[in-house]
Amino acid sequence: MSETHADYQLSQLDQLEAESIHIFREVAAEFEKPVLMFSGGKDSIVMLRLAEKAFYPAKIPFPVLQVDTGFDFPEVLETRDNWVKRLGVRLIVASVDEAIANGVIVDDGKTSRNRMQIGTLLNAIEEEGFTAAFGGGRRDEEKARAKERVYSHRDEFGQWDPKNQRPELWSLFNGRLHEGEHMRIFPISNWTELDIWHYIGREGIEIPSIYFSHQRRVFERDGMLLSESEHNPLRSGETVEERTVRFRTVGDLTLTGCVESEADTIDKIIDEIAIARVTERGATRGDDRFSEAAMEDRKKEGYF
Repeated sequence: MSETHADYQLSQLDQLEAESIHIFREVAAEFEKPVLMFSGGKDSIVMLRLAEKAFYPAKIPFPVLQVDTGFDFPEVLETRDNWVKRLGVRLIVASVDEAIANGVIVDDGKTSRNRMQIGTLLNAIEEEGFTAAFGGGRRDEEKARAKERVYSHRDEFGQWDPKNQRPELWSLFNGRLHEGEHMRIFPISNWTELDIWHYIGREGIEIPSIYFSHQRRVFERDGMLLSESEHNPLRSGETVEERTVRFRTVGDLTLTGCVESEADTIDKIIDEIAIARVTERGATRGDDRFSEAAMEDRKKEGYF
């Protein structure tokens, strides 16, 4: 007897996409006031694309929140504005500079702008009354993110307790909150850096140009290549030279390094990442090098 139906299976990317879209829809239905935290980097852009698909043909039913360190790459801000304009979403910018001026946080001259995002973010969440905040963290990035749940509870102070996380058996999520608490949601937890790039290529997603190989004036510090900038004064013995580089991750330009690379297309980037043995954060983020538990310590305080 001949077969009457085809064996239908989703590809790995389709499975990941379906899981993420399900999470977006669950949160929109369950929480009163969600927001999508948007850095303008590849992961948050993929999240925005997934949110667009989750609610199409309607508009995304929640705003986008960016914490502006004042030290962001211009190419990232340009891409952010293009996405916001195309989708017609509301953009909320929480400025570190404004938070300092308003006394929300204190600039002691030693703390990095990256760390000062914590108080700025928590203040924005409290002022706007957000009950859930989508983040672009992936478990393959870093140890602290590897053990964090998809629904990650934050107490009334915005803090995370890694020893008191809620079980998520059979992908059943517990979103119960008390007054003043909120939930961080990570729809792409199960994606890898390689999955992200395959998806960007498949979907034809616009990302900042600095992810691709380009000429840039850089200097070496602590084993990383940092961009020449007025915010990055040279130290004794450091010299600037022009190299062919690209960024694997984007953030505060004073702490985000680039890598030497000739990968100027998505296919070349995929080939490059496929043989990489260090995650993008481990390779190029200075804020994760302060200690073995740098990321976990920041997350406990309320970081993304």
